[in-house]
Amino acid sequence: MIDNISWLAVYPEIVLLVMGCVIALVDLGVASSRRTATYVLTILTLGVVAALEALYAASGNTFYGWGNMVVSDAMGNWLKCFAALAMIATLVYGRPYAADRDMLRGGELFTLSIFATLGMFVMISANNFLVIYLGLELLTLSSYALVALRRDHEASVEAAMKYFVLGAMASGFLLYGMSMLYGATGSLDIGEVFKAINAGQIRHQVLVFGLVFIVAGLAFKMGAVPFHMWIPDVYHGAPTAVTLIIGGAPKLAAFAVAMRLLVDGLLPLAIDWQQMLAVLAIGSLFVGNVIGVMQSNLKRMLAYSTISHMGFMLLGLMSGVVNGQVDAATAGNAYSSAMFYVVTYVLTALPAFGVIVLLAREGFESEEIDDFAGLNQRSPLYAGVMAVCLFSLAGIPPLVGFYAKLSVLQALVASGSGFNIALAVYAVIMSLIGAFYYLRVVKVMYFDQPLTASTVAAPMDVRMVLTFNGALVLVLGLLPGGLMALCTDAIVRALAS
Repeated sequence: MIDNISWLAVYPEIVLLVMGCVIALVDLGVASSRRTATYVLTILTLGVVAALEALYAASGNTFYGWGNMVVSDAMGNWLKCFAALAMIATLVYGRPYAADRDMLRGGELFTLSIFATLGMFVMISANNFLVIYLGLELLTLSSYALVALRRDHEASVEAAMKYFVLGAMASGFLLYGMSMLYGATGSLDIGEVFKAINAGQIRHQVLVFGLVFIVAGLAFKMGAVPFHMWIPDVYHGAPTAVTLIIGGAPKLAAFAVAMRLLVDGLLPLAIDWQQMLAVLAIGSLFVGNVIGVMQSNLKRMLAYSTISHMGFMLLGLMSGVVNGQVDAATAGNAYSSAMFYVVTYVLTALPAFGVIVLLAREGFESEEIDDFAGLNQRSPLYAGVMAVCLFSLAGIPPLVGFYAKLSVLQALVASGSGFNIALAVYAVIMSLIGAFYYLRVVKVMYFDQPLTASTVAAPMDVRMVLTFNGALVLVLGLLPGGLMALCTDAIVRALAS
């Protein structure tokens, strides 16, 4: 028998599922080429769900439903709230671009976005291996279709094929690792897996074998080296509106799954997965920053930027346990810094891609760095928003990206481990290298002569959201305490449950 708590735990997911079906049916009768009714319904749905998750999170309650397969806690609720808000911004930025490229012949962009968001929500709420996999497949299958949405564009179809083949392989890795742990522990429940491993009755070699495949699957979803090969090609080949979708909110879901699996379920194996995460972080920081310097295409540059930022986030995740000893204060500090980092990264990456979408015209993709030449003379507002985002991604104070990097470095140093301190120094050096490619774009926008005299026009909703989004990057940099306290409280509550 399913109790009321079980239904309460999945109300936001039920809203998304029902409204996704309703929007798909309503769209059949929409005549507007810009799918106005479908768009408005989608934005309203995501707004309601974000508000519902914020109410859940503010209550501070943690409860389990559906036979412990689903968990509703502050960390998950805030991540789902941020994911819904990120998807709202994504669709606002992407709709004019999609309309100009005949991608709104049907309402697939909006319905698939709703189902991709539902997949993220399921991943974030999951307390069971199969539920994680269910959410992951819902997200990835929706993403494959979105990347191929521009069916007449060769690069998009090619990117979708690469994404599908590599994504299927990564899903197989994750599923195989989960099956190994199920075989060893006899349970799919993350809490029961933790208890079985903590009892010390299972052969360590079997657990580590399964762990390797799980970390490999997670690394692919995050885009960490050496499982990063899909990121530059998919970011580049996908329509920019879709690059926004796959480059933003899914990072929040990937972080949540890493927390559920590695911290909630496999914490007794921390000494093993920390070493794996360290290798992934070192490789990601090097490849993301060094190869990023060589890029002339802005979407590929931001793809390598994503790889380096995921490396930074992994540093926060791996610094929560010191020498196999779990300290609540150290763990809370480390995991909250990682959560703060991934939230602020998504907040900053969205307007950066949003400006690329904004500058694109029908028949012209404004994605080369040279296309931004003299943008300040053509549109000071959009150049300013882009500059704020790039400075934040580079980690320059007083923007929020600086405090995100600082929080992760502080967590590494506070752990007291000599290896972690060396990693902090390495991360700073890599960040200095990476700052070059961000500052190069700023130089082109402000000091090069424009290639065209045309001004940049955008609908009112795009201008408002883009301006607010850029301002938030600056405001949270000046006043980071509120968001940091929110992340810390959410992580502490999640660890306590």
